[in-house]
Amino acid sequence: MEPRPEIRDKLNSLPTRPGVYLYRDARGTVIYVGKAVNLRHRVRSYWHASAEMAIKTQRLLAEIADLEVWPTDTELEALLLECNLIKRYRPKYNVRLKDDKRYPYIKIAWQDPFPKVLTVRQMQQDGARYFGPFTHSSAVYQTLDMLRKIFPYLTCDREITGKDKRACLYYDIKLCSAPCIGVVSQEEYRATIDQLCHFLEGKTNGIEADIQRKMEAASAALEYERAAQYRDQLKAIRHIVERQRIISTTAQDQDVVAFARDDSRGDACVQVFFIRQGKLIGREYFVLEGAQDKDAREIMSGFLKQFYEEAANIPPEVLIQVAVEEANIIEQWLRQKRGATVRLDVPKEGQPAELVEMAAQSAAETLAVLEAQWQADEHKHEEALQQLAEALGLAAPPARIECFDISNTQGMAIVGSMAVFVKGVPKKSDYRKFNVKSVQSAPDDLASMKEVLTRRFRRYFDGKETFEALRENSKVLGKKQDSSFIMLPDLLIVDGGKGQLGVAVEVLQEYGLFEAVPVVGLAKQQEEIFQPGRPDSIRLPRQSQGLYLVQRVRDEAHRFAITAHRAQRAKVGLASQLDSIPGVGPARRRTLLKRFGSLEGIRAASVDELAEVVPLSVAQAVKAAL
Repeated sequence: MEPRPEIRDKLNSLPTRPGVYLYRDARGTVIYVGKAVNLRHRVRSYWHASAEMAIKTQRLLAEIADLEVWPTDTELEALLLECNLIKRYRPKYNVRLKDDKRYPYIKIAWQDPFPKVLTVRQMQQDGARYFGPFTHSSAVYQTLDMLRKIFPYLTCDREITGKDKRACLYYDIKLCSAPCIGVVSQEEYRATIDQLCHFLEGKTNGIEADIQRKMEAASAALEYERAAQYRDQLKAIRHIVERQRIISTTAQDQDVVAFARDDSRGDACVQVFFIRQGKLIGREYFVLEGAQDKDAREIMSGFLKQFYEEAANIPPEVLIQVAVEEANIIEQWLRQKRGATVRLDVPKEGQPAELVEMAAQSAAETLAVLEAQWQADEHKHEEALQQLAEALGLAAPPARIECFDISNTQGMAIVGSMAVFVKGVPKKSDYRKFNVKSVQSAPDDLASMKEVLTRRFRRYFDGKETFEALRENSKVLGKKQDSSFIMLPDLLIVDGGKGQLGVAVEVLQEYGLFEAVPVVGLAKQQEEIFQPGRPDSIRLPRQSQGLYLVQRVRDEAHRFAITAHRAQRAKVGLASQLDSIPGVGPARRRTLLKRFGSLEGIRAASVDELAEVVPLSVAQAVKAAL
């Protein structure tokens, strides 16, 4: 396949350095990110491939309209950049984690004098200890509930001095050791949290021995109540340890990674076993998409890079199902992250090979369960869309549904939302918010809805014109359009009754889309659906899949509007506080916020610090006002 003329020019000028290359389609969307030891050789090889090239490569080449290269100094830097770009763009031709959300971690705030135990979704370089990621937040909370009974830890926001008069209820129910009133010292509390960390790392033998010793010492000192507490902790630990299978005779720390895939769907399920000191302390599964027509080595490599980019703990050995071409550079990267040697191994025999096979079987079983769930969900979605089409008299089930809502407080910070469902499933990447500009004082939901819908369909025609220009002249690639607006909905829902419906009809008629876009209004109280030209409302049967879908679409639009409104209202409140200070206008407000980050940062700054970015008289006024 011959490259386009504009791409051919770039192919001739590619550097021979390591780096990352990006392929874009005609809309400017990144569709593939790759890493190369030699950018010139790797990128040019796509167009020099034989006629028997992989199907996925043929599809990719057919869509490439532009390419971009990011040279680096080393292959390791290229690998790190590749990981970040795949996470940012989620290209459809790359193997990628199916959920783009952040997975939960357990965070131990070890940098604090009295560390708290938290659940977070992002690791930071803050001196804390992290464990995870976990695929299910419910499992994290269950784990913490269990651990708190063994290692009572703080959850309150008190400043711990040891001199408080009373402890909270958690001390009475034995879920906190009450350092706030001095029941335990800082050293004793930190020792307890250190044991909790060791437990999460799978190091339980020393913990059992330590608690056994404390129990016997308390009993010898006739402190029977404390001895009973240690006894209960010991029972709880042993109950948990009994469920941790001794799975390896080498007592090593290992991760075992294997996958199963469904070529028809293009999904793969990866199972990771976490083995610490020879015991299986946990397992997690992750779903990959984009695995269709991919080589097994590419699937494994793609997962390893994405998983260990986010992993809090890396063991010295990772047993994998298939060899990967980038093994050396991945080992180098993992060694840098861990601070010690990490080895990727593909075992061929013995117990390690059995562990990999066990993980592969578990992945296959999990994938079968997930597929059954997906099929059940698809059936429900199909049923809901069919019911909706029949009730509204649509020619076909609506594949794309858009719902609009308005949120405001007494006309302040008015925000409109657009929630999008595709085939009955929310497509959050297409959700959009609109800060309403035409309504400034008294609340006017109808005028606000008109502005939001007008802007939405104006963007459709803007995108359509740009797309036509792209087809004629690919050099327009620099002009990008928002992909959420370039498709028309198969069903447009406005949250409200006949008034909002009338506004929607007016906008559609103005743009000549009334015949092309079915529209309804949804009244909240009785879940009534209104259609243009129909005097009576439509009520879907209670407990029908169609009604559940409409309610969910409406609730998503409402939630998204409220979230955006609260954020906007907070900004308005911040701006009004600063703008009320003499000498502070929009420009100085932006300067102050850029320098100090927030209102709290400005309030905490000294007059001298403020005077570094604004005149002294203004700095004094700001300090006095805040």
